[in-house]
Formats: sequence, structure tokens, C-alpha cells
Amino acid sequence: MGLSEALEAAHEGVVGVDVIRAYLRSLPGNPGVYRMLDGEGGALYVGKAKNLKKRVANYTNLARQSMRIRRMVAQVRSMEFVNTHTEAEALLLEANLIKRLAPRYNILLRDDKSFPYILVTGDHSYPRVVKYRGARSRQGQYFGPFASAGAVNESLAVLQRAFLLRTCADTIFDARTRPCLLYQIKRCSGPCVGIVREADYGELVDQARAFLTGRSQEIQRELAVRMQAASDAQEYEKAAGFRDRIKAMATIQSRQDINMADIGDADLIGMHVAGGQACVQVFFIRSGQNYGNRAYFPSHAGDAEPAQILEAFIGQFYADKIPPKLLLLSHPVAEKALLTEALSERAGYTVRIEIPQRGSKKNLIQLAATNAASALGRRFVESASQRRNFDGLAVVMGIEGAIERIEVYDNSHIQGTNAVGGMIVAGPDGFVKNAYRKFNIRTGGDFPAAKRGAPLGDDYAMMREVLTRRFARALGEDPDRTSGQWPDLVLIDGGLGQLGIALEVFAELGVRDVCVCAIAKGPNRNAGEERLFLPGRDPIRLESQDPVLYFLQRLRDEAHRFAIGTHRAKRAKSMEKSPLDDIQNVGGARKRALLHHFGSARAVGQAGLSDLEAVEGISKGLARRIYDWFHPEG
Repeated sequence: MGLSEALEAAHEGVVGVDVIRAYLRSLPGNPGVYRMLDGEGGALYVGKAKNLKKRVANYTNLARQSMRIRRMVAQVRSMEFVNTHTEAEALLLEANLIKRLAPRYNILLRDDKSFPYILVTGDHSYPRVVKYRGARSRQGQYFGPFASAGAVNESLAVLQRAFLLRTCADTIFDARTRPCLLYQIKRCSGPCVGIVREADYGELVDQARAFLTGRSQEIQRELAVRMQAASDAQEYEKAAGFRDRIKAMATIQSRQDINMADIGDADLIGMHVAGGQACVQVFFIRSGQNYGNRAYFPSHAGDAEPAQILEAFIGQFYADKIPPKLLLLSHPVAEKALLTEALSERAGYTVRIEIPQRGSKKNLIQLAATNAASALGRRFVESASQRRNFDGLAVVMGIEGAIERIEVYDNSHIQGTNAVGGMIVAGPDGFVKNAYRKFNIRTGGDFPAAKRGAPLGDDYAMMREVLTRRFARALGEDPDRTSGQWPDLVLIDGGLGQLGIALEVFAELGVRDVCVCAIAKGPNRNAGEERLFLPGRDPIRLESQDPVLYFLQRLRDEAHRFAIGTHRAKRAKSMEKSPLDDIQNVGGARKRALLHHFGSARAVGQAGLSDLEAVEGISKGLARRIYDWFHPEG
């Protein structure tokens, strides 16, 4: 840093200190949360304090601060404060604000994925067992969290085989007149058509709950007694049913590699720090069973201490999750008592935090820390490889400087129906899945530079719409490109025509300094024959063994996978929708009455007016409305 730059930085630091001092005059000595903001109102840092006045005053003595804090103070132009009743309340608020605002000088947990649970519903006489995400607003009992959807699906399959519980939606359950395929393959007890009595089904539900709360051995012994009794009575088919249920339970138990019945419910949080980066592995133990684990890579300053990183992680991780009664940590945290108080307040019961020093708990937490070290090692290798790919791609594209963000676009539809556009994002550390976006194609909607009146299935019009919506919004929300959400490279799945569309959109919106490339498969649509189309250049073909070509194929395939998956989900949703859903004054009860009477929505549409009037709850006026809905021609 030259003399002039040093003087300028010092001057800015003084300006920031003056801003902070101005707030000190009116600050109370109460607990609370403070936010440091830059000139644009963006959050630089969020902190909590037992005494706001004393804590904020520390920032005015730059000589005692690290270089990172000095840089932050230099950018401060305003501050905001929230008073709280207790320091624990301040800690919870701080974690929520950090997660929402993502200030650049805080340790950040970059994760927006909710955890899946298993829900045994409690709002129906025949409870249903389902995978569930989101707020626990539905009545019933929740089991989890599970580390992944795959772990939940595996457990649901076991529950179906072992306890024969239904998984179908209530509307399907109420409309059935004969057993479905799941009953035929012995995955359901057939409560929808009365094959199993309500009391007997309730017993199956109780057994499933017992299994999910760790009493699997008890249930297995009970089923073994019943199997032997059925065998002694020469009811061999019934005995075989009990045998299959026992085998299903044993299957999932044999896959538990971390089991500890006496640990109950706990989260094992192991951390490894190396090379200026950290990995935190969280194992979810519920009722002595391992519900899986997930790795996190919180971003932080290189001078952050392990205790600071782990404390920040725990605060943000449980900002929107209920902690279990026990947390086992691999490292001590700076303010254990405060963290314990805050988590207990959030959970509504006492939460204990332990750093095991010996015994089986120590072995468990060491395993979590070992997994964290392995995951961090893999990340170093993958990041180095990804950076080489980014640098090689920059050379091919003629981009000066490093590529930090790539956006890839693809569309999917079937003859124009359920058309969607997909955008995937890749960064130096891999795919950034929380930045993926889907676009429901409006085909001529009201947005800038759109090609109105385009026919369904017009791929050029679809791409025009997607790019217009994406970059018109970017220009509105971040015209100065300071948020890091602007791409250095845009890849389009297509050829010269799609490239032309992208260039037209960018010209109409005034977007500059973004490299655009279209990637098209060769004449025979074989991998390895791709051609790259860049503005003002002849098409480029890379050697089939070129790592950059392989990287481009991975990017394009991921965009295609995401677009296809989004399209299929939209199509499935449209197929699930009943024609009765759009008829005015036909709610859930009347729809069930119609389906019970006629058997299907199609049969309702074919019914005569007098047949509709005969349905319980359907007045003559409503029958006429339903009939006219299906027979608009009169």
C-alpha cells in the first residue's frame, strides 16, 4: 500500500470512528443487537452485546483492533440498534439477523435447506405417514430431523413394509372404492376400503410410533411372539406376514453405523479447521438411532478462532430449528453458558452442551470431527480442480481476469405445455444450488423487451423471456453489481440462434461486460462433438479429451437435469389437479360427495343434470353450474 492509499484508509477509518462516536452519546447500557451499515445501507456486521454502550465503544479504539475490523470500521456510515431484555435474547436475534442479512464481516453459515421429517398425521381417523418439510403447522407427531430426503424415503419404505401404514393423500383415500397396488404388494393394510378395522390400524400406528421413538427391539419381540403363535396355529400366511415385518425392521437397524441407545436425542457437532477454512459435520441422533449427517462450510475470516466459528455456527444453525436436549461438541465455545440459555429459551426445555473428554461420547464426537476433516480435504481437492476448470474456461472464452460465477440456462416443455426455464449457477466451490432459479414461461406476459404473442413451444421466445426477466430484475435490484450476484459468463443451451436472442436481450436492457456463449451438440448430437458459439468468432470445437469440454458438458447436463426436473414437477402437479377444483362453490366436502357418488371426475363430467341433483349436498342451482361447466356449448 502506497503512502497516499494509507493516508486515505486512515482518513476513512477516522470517519467511521466519528460515526460510531456520534451514536455513543445516546446508547444505553442494556443488552441488545447492533448493525453496522455502509453508505448504501448494506449490512457490514451484526453483533450482540450485554452492554451496548461498552461494546460499541470498543470500535472507536482502532489501535486495539485487527486489520479486518479496521477495514470494517472504515466503511461504517450509519448504525442501527435493537434493545433486548436479556443477552440470551440478543444472541437469538443476532443469529437471525446474520442469517437474513449475510453481513460481509460476520462468520456466515450459507445454508437455506430445511430438514425433512417423518410425520404421522393426527387429523384423520386413519393416520398417514409422510415426508414433511416446513413449519410444523399440521396436527400430528414429527420424527427427525433427517439429514437428507434419501434417509427419509428409506425409512418410509421400511415403515410401509413393517407397519402397513397408508401414504396416500386424504382426497385419494376418501375417493377409493377398491384397494390400490400398495395393498396388493403388501405395503398397506387397506384402510381406505375397510379391510382393516380402525382399532387394528390404530395398533399399527402405535407400533410405528414406538419404532420411531427407539423401541424397535420391543416391537420386534412382540411380532416374534405373534409369528410363533400364528405358526403354531398353522396360519402360515399370517406368520409369513409377521416374518416379513420383522425382516423390514431388521434391515434398517443393520444399517445404523452410529447407534447409542443411552444417548437419546442429540446432535453431534464436530469441526475441523485447516488452510483458513472450516468444516462442521452434524450427526443427528434421535432415540439412539443415526438419522444421518450433513457437512457445512461456514465462511469466515482467516483470523477467526475455532471457538468463535463454532459458536457462530451453532447460533445460526438453530436460528430456525429446534435443538435437541443434548449437543455434543468437538471444540469448546466462547460463551457456553449464554449459548445454553439461548438455546433452552428457543426450545422451551433445558438444552445441555457438552464437550466430551472420555468414554463412548468422546469416541462419537471424534468420529464426527474425523468426518469433518475428510470432507474439508475433499473440498480442497475439488476447489483446486474447479478453479483450474474456471481458469481454462476463461482462456477459451477470452475472458480477462478470474471467473467467479457462471450461469447456465435451459428450457423444457412438451409441445409448449408446462413450459419452464431453468437457471443453474456454478462458482469456484462447485454448484451453488441455493442460487438456482426456475421460470414459469408466460408466453407473452407483461415484462420489458418480451416478444409478445409468441406461439407456445417457441424456444427462442422462451429464452428471450427467461433472460429478460432474470437481467431486468438484476438491473433493478443491483444496478452497480456489488452483491456478487452478477455472472461473469452466461452459457446458453443452443446454437447460433439462441446466442442471437441473448445478445438482443442484453442490447435492449443495456447489459454489458457479461460474456455470452451458446453450446450446441454436434450434427449427430453426440457428446464430444459440441460447438461453442461466441459473438464475432467462428464456432469453436474443443478436443474430445479436453478437461474444459468435460466441464462444459457437466454444466450443460446439470442445467438440463434441473430444467427437466422442474418441468416434470409442474406437469405432475397439473395432472394431479382435478377438473372439479376450478368450479365455483365446489369445495372439499362437495368434491368428495361427487367423487363418492360417481367414482371419478371424468364420470362427473359425463353425468346428466338429474344425476348431479341426486348427489347429497348438491342443490339444483349448483348441479346446473357443474353441468354447464362441463357442457359450455349448452
